[in-house]
Amino acid sequence: MTRTLVAFAAAFAAGAINSVAGGGTLLTFPTLVWLGLPSIVANATSTVSIWPGSFGAMWGFRRELRQADAPILAFVIPSLAGGLLGAMLLRRTPTPVFDHLVPFLILFATLLFMAQDPLQRLIGHSPDRHRDTRWLIGAMVFQFAIGLYGGYFGAGIGILMLAGLGILGMRDIHQMNGVKNLLALSINGIAACYFMSTGMVRWTEVAVMATGAIAGGIGGAGLARRVGRKTVRATVIAIGLGMALSLALRQ
Repeated sequence: MTRTLVAFAAAFAAGAINSVAGGGTLLTFPTLVWLGLPSIVANATSTVSIWPGSFGAMWGFRRELRQADAPILAFVIPSLAGGLLGAMLLRRTPTPVFDHLVPFLILFATLLFMAQDPLQRLIGHSPDRHRDTRWLIGAMVFQFAIGLYGGYFGAGIGILMLAGLGILGMRDIHQMNGVKNLLALSINGIAACYFMSTGMVRWTEVAVMATGAIAGGIGGAGLARRVGRKTVRATVIAIGLGMALSLALRQ
């Protein structure tokens, strides 16, 4: 019962956080490692578990998503391609190698989460960039790289995508979150299908955490807003740094 509650709570929080910012994998992946799953199995199981939560998150911003320009929605294509390639690379990574990479991946994602606001201020906004072919091609290449990283590990892709959409000149944070959730659904969806088809997931944990992620994506975003953005960010940063240090000391 304790194991089930811990897994559900981590997934619920991840669903809520992913719907409004990103970084939920910083909760689900280390939780599965602490529950005893091998790191690569934990990573694949985490991806499959939180993927359904993206539906709930996307539904919450469906109105803003319908208003997004068509060129922005074309980012689904590089998202799918990068997500599949990243998942394939993960399967071919030896577990000991991935174990050594994990603390650095979590630390990178946490630092990225910490740098979200400075990145947005540095980027600035130009509302017409998404209509410039050169900017659009460059952004699609960037989105492919995000998809590759997302299929391989995943933590922090929401932050990267918000930064990329900011580069293209999007200003409405709700619309940006709608597009980000659609792209995250694409990246995690194609990776999840690959992980499931190759037998890389633990279905007991998936059943519990998928339920939590859906509930978090639909209802947890409101809770996260009530708690306050600063509190949510500080909690995720503290957990991310603590988990990176903990996993590094275990090696």
